[in-house]
Amino acid sequence: MATEPISILYFSNSTARGGAEEHVLTLLREVDRKLFQPGLVCPAVCVEKLGADIPNDVRVFPLTLQKPYEWNALALRRILHQEKVGILHSHHFGASLAASPVGWASGVPVMIETPHIREAWRRGLIKRHFIVDRVVGRCVDRYIAVSEANARYLVNEKGLPARKVEVIQNGCDLKKFDIGRAPVRGIRESLGFGEDDPILLALGRLEVQKGHRFLLEAHARVLREFPNARLICVGEGVLRAKLEEMARQLGIHEHVRFVGFQSNVADWLALADISVLPSLFEGLPLVAIESLAAGRAMVATDVDGTAEVVVNEKTGLTVSPENVPELVNAILRLLRQPDLRRQLAQAGRQWVVEHFSQEQQIRKTQELYLRAWNLKCAAANRIDIGEASEEHDRRDTQGALRVEEPVDVSESR
Repeated sequence: MATEPISILYFSNSTARGGAEEHVLTLLREVDRKLFQPGLVCPAVCVEKLGADIPNDVRVFPLTLQKPYEWNALALRRILHQEKVGILHSHHFGASLAASPVGWASGVPVMIETPHIREAWRRGLIKRHFIVDRVVGRCVDRYIAVSEANARYLVNEKGLPARKVEVIQNGCDLKKFDIGRAPVRGIRESLGFGEDDPILLALGRLEVQKGHRFLLEAHARVLREFPNARLICVGEGVLRAKLEEMARQLGIHEHVRFVGFQSNVADWLALADISVLPSLFEGLPLVAIESLAAGRAMVATDVDGTAEVVVNEKTGLTVSPENVPELVNAILRLLRQPDLRRQLAQAGRQWVVEHFSQEQQIRKTQELYLRAWNLKCAAANRIDIGEASEEHDRRDTQGALRVEEPVDVSESR
């Protein structure tokens, strides 16, 4: 066992702020400082976007590293030695590809990867067959799957060892969300919306993965029955200009607002009647947990871990990805039936309280850290004991001093 906090370094090479980055922030804020001392390595642009949400006691190292053989790998190696890192925890496979081999070569005891999503974008023989993933996986001690679906993907499709994969579902700070929260005064008016206009809310980065173009097509059809329905897209991304142009071409731009990244998610959810998540693939979306925690009826695509949060007909309605008619019908059903919206919202809130709290996520993550750390220390001690015994026998036969006790390597980190 460690006698002082274990140094954990979280590594990301993302330049955006999305669900995975919120996940990292949760870990940075909540891991027990008596057990762990967290640090963060990520690109400078990501540091800027996370800003003041990074806790003051976290040492931050702005660094961009995409491949383990790049020049900046030397900088990461210096950080690992300087901080005496005991656990290197990478987020997304691309980050693990860059950092895990460097950590292994630097003698970091424990390497952990959280892949977060099913990588449906991968193309090509090598990428599609996950050859690189399995090679890099030899440097990784444990994988954290954020959903049961994510675990099946890692084991059945990627071919990673099941013994290395552990499911720890995402969670959120439920105290931030209140089913009876009133909208902030003036937001509706500032957007040009009427007091009785039904509002649909889409939280998520404006990227292909999130499926906004299918939602815009669906909203054009929803307006035929509910001409005062309004859609708010919260998030930034490379597709913003294209999506805004698409809204103009569909003739619905007066009914849609793109408001960019917003840190006060709870306030925007309080404004909504329905939360919509039309993703093409996911891991386990934090947006779904937050929406249900806020007591908002939800329509989501039945992809990956989303269905573990939005359980069809119980905590929300799910539809097939890229299926505009199904999406339209689900949204219209909730708009037509306020009682159904309330029923699903109440059941959804109870579901996330029972299964997706931040406290559960942190407890299980810390338990995994300690198990992985103690196993490595135990293995190191067994090696040390064996070497000491051999030296004892050799020196004893030569009349040399005996080694009375092996060195406890766990004390040296």
